[in-house]
Formats: sequence, structure tokens, C-alpha cells
Amino acid sequence: MDKMKAVIMAGGRGTRIESVASDIPKPLINIGEKAIIEHVITNLKNSSFTDIIITVSYMADKIISAIGDGSKYGVSIVYYVENKPLGNAGALYELKEQLTDDFLLVNGDVMFDVDLGRMVDFHILKGGLATILVHPNSHPYDSGLLEVDEDNYVTCWRAKEEERKEFYKNIVNAGIHILSKRVLDIRPETEKVDLDRQILKPLVVDRKLVAYKSTEYVKDMGTPERYDQVCRDYKDGLVLKRNLSNKQKAIFLDRDGTINKYVGFLSDIGKFELLPKVSEAIRKINESEYLAIVVSNQPVIARGELTVEGLEEIHNKMETLLGRDGAYVDDIFYCPHHPDKGFEGEVPELKIDCECRKPKPGMLLQAAEKYNIDLSKSWMIGDSERDVLAGKAAGCRTILISESSVSKGICIKQSIKEAIEYVLIEIYED
Repeated sequence: MDKMKAVIMAGGRGTRIESVASDIPKPLINIGEKAIIEHVITNLKNSSFTDIIITVSYMADKIISAIGDGSKYGVSIVYYVENKPLGNAGALYELKEQLTDDFLLVNGDVMFDVDLGRMVDFHILKGGLATILVHPNSHPYDSGLLEVDEDNYVTCWRAKEEERKEFYKNIVNAGIHILSKRVLDIRPETEKVDLDRQILKPLVVDRKLVAYKSTEYVKDMGTPERYDQVCRDYKDGLVLKRNLSNKQKAIFLDRDGTINKYVGFLSDIGKFELLPKVSEAIRKINESEYLAIVVSNQPVIARGELTVEGLEEIHNKMETLLGRDGAYVDDIFYCPHHPDKGFEGEVPELKIDCECRKPKPGMLLQAAEKYNIDLSKSWMIGDSERDVLAGKAAGCRTILISESSVSKGICIKQSIKEAIEYVLIEIYED
């Protein structure tokens, strides 16, 4: 297979961010010491993408003059100049003969640092017509939302202006794509072509669109506020640290009694209620170098008191409520098993002594493998001894959420907010 080419879309005007820099196109706005498109090119080069096409339109001459032929970055760059607006994907049809069978497509005004080799391997393994990087974000309420099945296929795509369910999973298209050239076989009749609505979304019907979930740093800087946040994140080193080629750090969170009010075996979505200050605490994790990962025993499934679909709805409510407050969890792992038998309506195949049910560390180990996590630099926070034992078995540092002042050698905090503040103070002092 020919070495995969990369296409950078850099033709947009960026009207929402003109107050930051109105005399240059958005891709040339600086993050730190260099323009955002230079960061994009560096990430491509670091992932062995050295054959690059940049599509330009607004202030095209300034981008071409600043970036040149790519030799100063160790890559080869050619340009396609849109003399008339073709939408964010129209130029791809004009470039089709220059593209490899599969090609990478990224935005020139989105800050990211991604181990693209991992994404390419995933794309090849799944064999879809298109693979898109997806992640949760801090503003799902005004973002397009995706639904993804257990095999990583996108099953539903709701644009941000479309009606959505009351509770939804926080999964958003991050704007990094690997596409087969076959998606360009038939050009829409409109002069301008929208990538999401006219190319990607139609692939959902035939299960041809695959979601690659990543916790890596990908942020649109489309508003002055988001631009300021990206600048802070870059200065703090967060952008590079989140690349999955580097060891990650996580804060593992129990669910019931830690994130939401404990009501026993929760099976009624109406009884799910976030504890005070939880969103604020998780938002602090999101802004740090840690991943926020939920690990939860859910024996209600094995007991036959709640279906997997019902549990997903409860988790959707959790993600929706957190998202309204600008917070998100990077992933959720749950154990559906229960070793004790004899419950009416129980699911026999789930009544086992498994390796994932806390106090065993199975869920933490799964997360560590998936996200390249250094467990020795991670934390487990929960409200029961099982959580502490699971964290210690995985090699993590632990915090018990409890109103008790008796420590017995265990670090005790009275709330998730207090626990997270303690963790973050610890790393700053380190």
C-alpha cells in the first residue's frame, strides 16, 4: 500500500475568532511560539505523514508564504487553492486523483497531538470506508452527537441543530478522519460540500463509519475563550502529555456514593442524582494531566434488576448532567457480574466469580491497557473498602471518601471535590 497522504483543510475564515487576529487567517494564529497549522504539520511529521496537501482559500497567499513547500518541517507540501468556496470538503473531489486509496484528513485550525499510527492501525483493522476520532468534550450541549455500538460503528449522527434525546452519551466528532477514496466516488450536486452532513453522516446507514475513541488532546479554538484555553493547555504541557505514545495518568472514580447519591442497588434512572460539587471536581480533572475514568461494580445486571441498555441510559444521564456543567468522564468501565446466586430473575451466565469485580483490579487493568496508563502514578477514589483494595491491587494510590476521621492507614477525604483538590496539590508539590 502506498504511504498514506494527509490533507489539511485550511480554507475557512474563522469569523468567530476574528477578535483574536483579524489580519491573518485562523490557521496562522499562534499557539505558543508558532502558528496552529505548524503544530498540525509537526504532529503529522511525528506520525510519519510527510506527503501533505493543504487546501486554502481565505488569505491563501499568507498561508502559502508562511508555510512554503514544507522543507523546513521535514515534509513535502503542495497546495490546492479554492478560487471559489467549495465548502469544507468540495476540494477533495478536485484532488481525488492525487490522493492515496486511504488518506488522513484534518483541520488546519484545530489543536491536537495524537498518536496517529494507532488510529491508522485501528482503521485498517476495522476496514470501514471512514474512521473518525471521537471523544467527549466540555460542551456537548452545543455539539453534534454520535451514538456508537459495541463494535465501534457509528449508529446515529445528530447534528447540533437536530433534536436530541433528554439524556445522551457525550461522544463528539473531534475532526480527525481517515477516509477511503471511495467515499468520493459520487459528488453531491451542491456546489459547496459539507464533510459531516454530505459525506460522513450518510455512511452511518450502511455501517461504513467507524469511531476511534481517544483521550488525546484535540480542541477546536473557534472562539476567543476556547483559544485562551488552548494557549493555557499548551503552556502547561498538557497537549503533548495526552498523546497516547506517552504514559498516561488517571484518576479512577467509583460511581455510586462517589459521583452520585448512594441509593442502594440503583436501577431507577429517576433516582440518579449527582452529589454536590461533583461536576466542579471532575472539571478539575479534565483541566489537569489526568484522565477521569469511572470503574463501577454493577451487580444489578447479573441480579436481573437492570438491563445493559438501562444501565447505559443511567450513564447517559450522568454524562448529560456533567456536560451541562462543562465536565466529562473519559471512559466508563463496569462489572456486570455477581458471584452470589439465588435471586429471582437473575442472569445465570453473569453469576460468576470474575476478575473485574472490585476489590479485584480487572477494570483498572483494562483501562491501563486501553489508554497506556501508568498505574503507579494514578489514583483510585471511592467510598468503600472494595475501591481502596482494587486501587492498591492495581498499584495505584488511593483515597477513601468517608465522613469518618479514623484513617487506619488510609487517606480519607469527605468528598470527591476534597479528594481531587488533594491529588492536584500533591502533583504540583511533586
